[in-house]
Amino acid sequence: MKYYEIALIKSSAPTLTYASVETLESGQMVSVPLKSTTKNAVVLRTVEKPSFETTEIDTVLQSYYSNEQMQIAKFISEYYFSSFSEAISLFLPFSQEKIKNEELGIRNRKSVILTPSQQNAYEQILKKQKSLLFGVTGSGKTEIFISLFAKMLEEGKTSIFLMPEISLTPQMEKRLKVYFGDTVAMWHSKLTKKKKVSILAGIEEGSIRIVAGARSALFVPLRDVGLIVVDEEHDDSYKAMTRPRYHARDVAVLMAQKIGAKVLLASATPSMSSYHKYDVVKLDKPFVEAKKRYTFITGNGIDKSMLRAIDKNYHTKAQSLLFLPTRGNFKYLYCQACGKTHLCPYCSVGMALHRNRRYLKCHYCNFTEAIADTCTQCGHTPLTSERIGTQEAIEIISTAIEGIRIEQFDKDSITTAKRLKEALGRFESGESHVLLGTQMLSKGHDYANITLSIIMGLDYILGLADYRARERAMSLLFQIAGRSGRSSHAEVIVQTGDADFFKAYLSDYELFIKDELAFLEMADYPPFVSLARILIAHKDERKAGKITLDTVTKLKAFKDVEIVGSGKAPVERIANKYRFHILLRAKNRMPLLKALHAVDCREIEIDMDPVEFS
Repeated sequence: MKYYEIALIKSSAPTLTYASVETLESGQMVSVPLKSTTKNAVVLRTVEKPSFETTEIDTVLQSYYSNEQMQIAKFISEYYFSSFSEAISLFLPFSQEKIKNEELGIRNRKSVILTPSQQNAYEQILKKQKSLLFGVTGSGKTEIFISLFAKMLEEGKTSIFLMPEISLTPQMEKRLKVYFGDTVAMWHSKLTKKKKVSILAGIEEGSIRIVAGARSALFVPLRDVGLIVVDEEHDDSYKAMTRPRYHARDVAVLMAQKIGAKVLLASATPSMSSYHKYDVVKLDKPFVEAKKRYTFITGNGIDKSMLRAIDKNYHTKAQSLLFLPTRGNFKYLYCQACGKTHLCPYCSVGMALHRNRRYLKCHYCNFTEAIADTCTQCGHTPLTSERIGTQEAIEIISTAIEGIRIEQFDKDSITTAKRLKEALGRFESGESHVLLGTQMLSKGHDYANITLSIIMGLDYILGLADYRARERAMSLLFQIAGRSGRSSHAEVIVQTGDADFFKAYLSDYELFIKDELAFLEMADYPPFVSLARILIAHKDERKAGKITLDTVTKLKAFKDVEIVGSGKAPVERIANKYRFHILLRAKNRMPLLKALHAVDCREIEIDMDPVEFS
């Protein structure tokens, strides 16, 4: 009898010891009895016969995790503070069955013709193991990706193509299929189980050679990966907000290194850290040089100048895009007398007003109630709604412009892959005239007929309690403006009280990066230091406060780690739990990780390299 330490899949449980008569390797998948059920698990290592009684492994499964998957999962668990089980569960295992078609003789049906500047960028990328493609919007980054994927196919290698959100996948799928047909598969969380099984079978037999999709596409069991592309690498959607709190961009860089593949990060508005860390390959000019006219206006809501511009665009059969920083009817009720926002009784955040469904909803704990009319603090009536939401914006435009059709594009309306495809299909065909929504709009959509972009709420983003607030606002302006003027001149209307800040960088995002990096270095923020956030949540406020205080006391022993601040989190309560946080930074990563591992326990959650501070 041999004895093995195993980790349960999709579990935060500690590792366990089981027995087996078979000789098993690290990474082998097995099923094990646990209480009254059977669980899938992965073998970690052989161990000595333990002093306690052990149960036998039930079945040895026909799948396994590769050495590289096991190593990367170990890194994720240690760096992002999760259990190994949670980390390895991100990956899909390999099958032990033989590949049916080892030599498929795949030929891409059509080749891309690159411009001289694209060809130059392509050749530079081929010389480097990792690089950042810094290309202005509309400069033809996708053509370079396609050329790189074709090169990998010629060399008998596979590719992974990451995009920040599935909102990008329908349009990109269409473009990739033109060149690579059924060798491409789109992978994301909204796929049906049947579709996932079909894609995995295609990967296993070698007919699928390019896997494109959101974060989870990084973890599919592709063999012979030669290239990983991370498009829109600046996007916060790559950071997981639940354990393991990994950053897909950073894990992609590590993975490429481990498996001997190239990694290419790409963006029109690169993150400060990527620009600072990696070799930059530039594309300075858009494919079609169309002029953009910027108009800066003040105010809060949709005004007459915006309506006139949308109406003019509609009557010239062009399309418009309108960005709001909030989702759905996500706006708050507040009292004009005492200034208090109407809060969720279980979370200290404003209740979001959903006018079309006639209720208030908390977007943290999902508590709903009828629309309130009286202030719970001072009794004043009526309450006023604060910021404009997508539903109200649609009502205002529809009332003002007869016959106009508006596509609501946010997480309230786009709830399935089918709805996403249908909405983008209607807009692409010209059936709808305005694409109106939130952050999803900034994610690299490419529609030739958009000649007007309206950007609202940048001051709200500039005012966030986040050291990257200026970067987020500037990046958003460039990204939304970049959706228009792809094939003809365009107008961009920006609503802000801080026009001078944005105007200084309109023609040069790189100048903004250089100025912002100088500021970040002076202020001791990433990429010049490492940052971590500890979260504490408990139903008993005093208990949460005590855990915070005890953790701060322990951390004070680590001289190379600075406690930037600690106390109640900006959102003090979620789902009836009181929230505290501690923000830490260190010049070097290792002392910070050492300190965090010393205090890590079940009562706290550690977020390494955080992007969210509420």
